[in-house]
Amino acid sequence: MTYSEPEPEPEPEPEPAARAAGLSEAQRLTLLSGKNFWQTRDVPAFGIRSVRLADGPHGLRVQGPVNDHLGLAPSIPATCFPPAVTLASSWDTALVGEVAAAVGREARVLGVGVVLGPGLNIKRHPLCGRNFEYYSEDPLLSGQLAAAAVRGMQGQGVGACLKHFAVNNQEHRRFVIDAVVDQRTLRELYLRGFEIAVRSAAPRMVMAAYNLVNGVHATEHTMLLTDILRTEWGFAGAVVSDWGAVSDAGAAVAAGTDLDMPGGLDRRPELEAAIAAGILTEAAVAAGAQRVVALGDLAFDEPADRLPPQMVAEHDALARRAAAAASVVLRNDGVLPLTGTERIALIGAFAEHPRFQGSGSSVVAPTRLTTALQAFAAAGMDVTYAPGYDAHTSARDEQKIEQAARVAGQADVAIVLAGLPGIYESEGFDRTGLGLPAQHDALIAAVAAANPRTVVVLSNGAPVSMPWLPRVAAVLEGYLGGQAAGGALVDAVTGAVEPAGRLAETFPARRQDIGSDRWFPGGARQVEYREGVFVGYRHAVTAGIAPLFPFGHGLGYGRTEWSDVRVDRHRVDAGAMLRVSVTVANRGNRPTSEVVQIYAHDRTGVVLRPRRELVAFARVELDEGETRVAEVPVHVRDLAFWDVRANAWRVPAGLFTLEVGRSSERIVDAVEVYVEGEVSDPVDSAPVPAIAACDSDFAYRLGRPVPVERPARPFTRDSTVGDIGVTVVGRLLRWGLGMAADLDESTKRDPIAMAMVVRATDELPLRALVQFSGGRMSWRVIDAVIACANFNPRELGGALIGWVGNPTRSRR
Repeated sequence: MTYSEPEPEPEPEPEPAARAAGLSEAQRLTLLSGKNFWQTRDVPAFGIRSVRLADGPHGLRVQGPVNDHLGLAPSIPATCFPPAVTLASSWDTALVGEVAAAVGREARVLGVGVVLGPGLNIKRHPLCGRNFEYYSEDPLLSGQLAAAAVRGMQGQGVGACLKHFAVNNQEHRRFVIDAVVDQRTLRELYLRGFEIAVRSAAPRMVMAAYNLVNGVHATEHTMLLTDILRTEWGFAGAVVSDWGAVSDAGAAVAAGTDLDMPGGLDRRPELEAAIAAGILTEAAVAAGAQRVVALGDLAFDEPADRLPPQMVAEHDALARRAAAAASVVLRNDGVLPLTGTERIALIGAFAEHPRFQGSGSSVVAPTRLTTALQAFAAAGMDVTYAPGYDAHTSARDEQKIEQAARVAGQADVAIVLAGLPGIYESEGFDRTGLGLPAQHDALIAAVAAANPRTVVVLSNGAPVSMPWLPRVAAVLEGYLGGQAAGGALVDAVTGAVEPAGRLAETFPARRQDIGSDRWFPGGARQVEYREGVFVGYRHAVTAGIAPLFPFGHGLGYGRTEWSDVRVDRHRVDAGAMLRVSVTVANRGNRPTSEVVQIYAHDRTGVVLRPRRELVAFARVELDEGETRVAEVPVHVRDLAFWDVRANAWRVPAGLFTLEVGRSSERIVDAVEVYVEGEVSDPVDSAPVPAIAACDSDFAYRLGRPVPVERPARPFTRDSTVGDIGVTVVGRLLRWGLGMAADLDESTKRDPIAMAMVVRATDELPLRALVQFSGGRMSWRVIDAVIACANFNPRELGGALIGWVGNPTRSRR
């Protein structure tokens, strides 16, 4: 045996502050923008490492040498889990955390330090094209699910990034729209979910949104990024811009944006000019650089180029279980669950070409893909298939409908797979109506006429209308089920896994029943949130409008009785916590689960509020024949409103009714509590319109949204490609962009992809052409185009003469 000296302990890594302290000003400025499309910059001499970021609310999009923001370029296969709209229906923080942890494990393997998710913007209107990426219309539910996702992901040693902060509730003109919202509505609805997730889960990153909020770009919003996020909520991580969201680099850093993405564009001249002009301080630069340096512990060496087979199998199984469990039984006359011995007519092209995820930056290349046809065959079930429609278009085809009806008429049960093709909803544009494609509606009606035991399974990312609802036996809302959606469907309809989901959003009966509809999506420059706090079920319950299906609704397969609703005390102070209990008994012949929902009715008269607001919830699992007492903690602070006079949360003093419900419309029982609150005098702090609580038909007759006005001149760097397209030079620019687009043949043949490309291009601000090109398109060219479009001889001559001039001159 030979003796050797023990190896010395490695020197501890210097703290981020120490590493950042030695940097020159030029190096600090460099760190404030990315190295390339997905990575932060490194400074090896100071031990500062580059960190890789990747899209991935429900799975990773790790791209190779070709990068894009629309999900068109190839990416490494990763597990495509059910997206947020589906997982939210579970109302299960443990399941959401489990899926997020799996995403985190895959991120580590593939070398991703920060996963850009979860998204928790409020579903202000069902027609938002990106609603599939978001959890709910309710901020409490959104915030708690997002917090669970952050904890699950960061528990694997990677960072999570909450997005999109804030008031990012539509795709229409998302880069340039100004969301005008009063302070109480802003705090109670659009910031509250972020506040819950930031305070309880400490995410490593928050993403600033594209839009403006009350006249200020979100990336330049000092009140949002510094006063609220950092000072009030205690956020200690880094703020990253959404890709191409920074309008003014100096103002963004000064407001609290630490990392401008995508990278590749040298923004030091703009930042140096901002320092010289007194817009940006060296202290703000140092603080931003330090926060970027602090991300260095999320840099991973030697990433793999694929996931290991065991992880692929385990995560596919998790994706299948999650999708089945989160599916929502909207209607059921007893046809479900199936016994497995029926002759089944499987109708709908989604059975072989599934709609399993949304379109845009969150697109995941799945490790596997199980279709419904494959899953039914693997289960050994007697299935006859008819497509019924084209999966990729909305074209009418009567022959397909007739064939499907014949097949359905010969079966014991017909299962129709219907929903929204990808061209109907996507990042980059909003939907135009609540309806399914006419072919889908006609198909369902024809199949139901041929077979009364018709089950409709929906694949969609947001609420839809159902004119055929009274004629079908059951409706299963599967939303977007991820890569294992086919297997999850078989599990759900056979009862191998109970589809125990509850809606996290309201399904309106009519578009005019939506509280925000009159003001959605706004004009070319501004969208007004005049409905105030009356969004989703808050509007429906207050106005007495019966929805198609209410928030919180879901039948599952169980039969339960609820009784003996109690509260542990009837008088509490503002800082206390109380417990509401209800006895839940399983009277069915199988295990089941319930979601106990606690709603508050503020009867103090201190401030105008919605009639019913969710303040707590709990999922209860029950074995066959089991009875359990569910105790649900309610924090009295969750009864608070935002007092604009005090600029603070205040709990009203007086009487509250706490309602225990199966949904926002199905209240089982209630208890009363007197709160020793902080304010008892009536407060006029809610500029919400009286229209929010009046008859919806009357509200609808007051007027549809005003037509989008013609784009305002003069054009600027913040004008969009579509805005400037009304001019000759703008049309030439659009033609040139189309010619320069590096699209493969499969993308060109895909109508969904091409629709997204066209809409996304038209909605890009001109400045984003420079940002997304990494500087290959210069500011000088853009300024010359703007001057030509404005037909101002002086500006045009100056832009042309300044072809080699200063690129940091005024944006205006």
